[in-house]
Amino acid sequence: MSLLDGFRAVQVGPGLAAAVCGRMLADVGAEVVRIDPDRSTPLTEHLNHGPTISDATQALATADLIICEGSPRTLLQAGRDVETLRRINARAALVLISPFGQTGPRAEEPATDLTLFFASGIARMLTGQVDDLDEPPMAPVGEQSAFLGGLAAACAGMHAALMGDGGAVVDVSIHEALATLAMTELARAGQTGASWSRERLADGNGATVCILPASDGYAAISPREDRQWASWLEAMGAPTWGNDARFASKKDRVANWDALHALMSDWSRGHDKQWIAETAQAAHVPSFPLREPAEHLESAQLRHRDFFRPVAVSGQTVRVPGSPFGLRLTHGSRPNPATTEPAGPLPLSGVRVLDFSWVIAGPTATRYLAAMGAEVIKIEAPGRGDPGRGSELHTVLGQAKKGIVLDLKKPEAIEIAKALAAKADVLVENFATGVMDRLGLGADALRAVNPRLIYVSASGLGRTGPESHAVAYGTLLQCYAGFAGLNRHPGVPPRVGMAWLDPMCGLMLAFIVAASLWRRQSGAVARVDFSMIEAMLWTMAEPLLAEQLAEQPRAPDRRAVYRCAGPDDWLGVETDRPVSPPDGSAAEAASVLTRAGIPAAALARSADLVESGHLRARGFWDRYGSGVLPGLPWQASFGRATGAAPGLGADTNSVLREVLGMEADEIAGLREIGAFG
Repeated sequence: MSLLDGFRAVQVGPGLAAAVCGRMLADVGAEVVRIDPDRSTPLTEHLNHGPTISDATQALATADLIICEGSPRTLLQAGRDVETLRRINARAALVLISPFGQTGPRAEEPATDLTLFFASGIARMLTGQVDDLDEPPMAPVGEQSAFLGGLAAACAGMHAALMGDGGAVVDVSIHEALATLAMTELARAGQTGASWSRERLADGNGATVCILPASDGYAAISPREDRQWASWLEAMGAPTWGNDARFASKKDRVANWDALHALMSDWSRGHDKQWIAETAQAAHVPSFPLREPAEHLESAQLRHRDFFRPVAVSGQTVRVPGSPFGLRLTHGSRPNPATTEPAGPLPLSGVRVLDFSWVIAGPTATRYLAAMGAEVIKIEAPGRGDPGRGSELHTVLGQAKKGIVLDLKKPEAIEIAKALAAKADVLVENFATGVMDRLGLGADALRAVNPRLIYVSASGLGRTGPESHAVAYGTLLQCYAGFAGLNRHPGVPPRVGMAWLDPMCGLMLAFIVAASLWRRQSGAVARVDFSMIEAMLWTMAEPLLAEQLAEQPRAPDRRAVYRCAGPDDWLGVETDRPVSPPDGSAAEAASVLTRAGIPAAALARSADLVESGHLRARGFWDRYGSGVLPGLPWQASFGRATGAAPGLGADTNSVLREVLGMEADEIAGLREIGAFG
């Protein structure tokens, strides 16, 4: 039995984001029927691999989830609007995907992959800060707007399906799905009005993660902590410049980054990229070589995890990405009727999530779960807690969660964690491989405590295989997968770029939790071993296919990027018609072109999104303090939960009292012996 065995989804029409959504559902076992799919390219042939049905009405009438893509006018003209579909099936969850959503002033605005990246502001951040503002912004390779929109649709659609036969409706905006990749920058703009600068300032984040030239390419490395920096110096042979006062602390390394990077580059050019990465990893310093996507086809790690699967595409058998979730089901658990329907107005009402995750990927996932109504209990270490507290990240990702502190070095704290797990529905963790097992909080140990606990682990390369213990961060894995190497201008060395993979993984993780809760209704309990590198490659299907099929160069690109009036004012246009370079601002030019039906967008800043009348009309922003915080990449008929992020340990007493039934004196005794730090 697969995870979504018995779940019926119908994907209507040729939309690419809808095809991504359908592929995600099918990859974990759903029966996905395609009506009028596009199979004109290798990518769409891969995404839409599966059955096509002639009796559309019958398929729609028996679906649990219906997925359609198009603007409001397009859907109405095709007979795929909400009212029409509801007459066919009133109980199915319905997901509508479009560039700017089904409501708001821009709902009918023409858009393409390029213009959506400009309008969302992600083209500004994609490749990181630049030394020369004459370098044009760009959209990434591989139809990534469709992948992000499709993942948001799969996540929201799976949660909508948990509402039972109520016929929930979800409105997914690809524009918003892209914008929410930059959650920290959106939150900062919403609170302060400040926008991220594309021009490099100081190190441009290089002291945290950087790319070094090697004798055969490049290697990415992240000695961000003091202990990692000390280990990295030893790995480089303890160079004399390592004692230079200019590089003593991270603050010093940021201030003197150009000199430091030049010295490290002099050393790294004498070694090949794999040797650099292996030497760093041996010293417990996160590092990976930059690879081409197709190099992963021969990966021993991915072969061990059986990630790639053979499929016939364009008359050839090629290997395409499979599920990144490493799923295992435990059978025989007795269904609990109380959990077959939400216990309240939201899809996850009545669901308790124990959140051991930190930084971006895991907290993004649990933020979605909290927004969908789950009681999320965030467990942090004493001291500084989640590193996200050092920026606006926790302010936005911690919303509507409860926060407790446990010192997991204390046996009493471990017992509290076990007791909470016994009362939880889902556990999410993204520690290094082996940490939870050593603490006695691994999946097998907690199954004895709670056989109905859905246990979700997220790690760089998965919990099994020859590379499972590699130290990894999302930005490094972007480099390893080939994403950083693909997304650069000719002659420009690769840059790490924005933290793309982590927030994208947040959508996938929230999706798999919802799917696992759906499966648990029948008694099967999921163990999820999620691999971030596999997730990254799942979205890079187009370049993986292109290299295997040795595709001929594409027809001349219809994309054009123009520098406009301001110092960093850019216009993205995609059209077959000739367009004259604009004289005025990008915003003015985009307005003229879109009114003429030509997809165009000015390069947005985060502050522009805060001021966007379209996003405000759609209820994207939530009031918080004197400003706003970004919402979700979808609007749903059932709404979303909101609430302030918790202070460090702010809910420790109330959670122990309400969930575990502890008395005040018992809690005080635990505090006295240091269970809470």
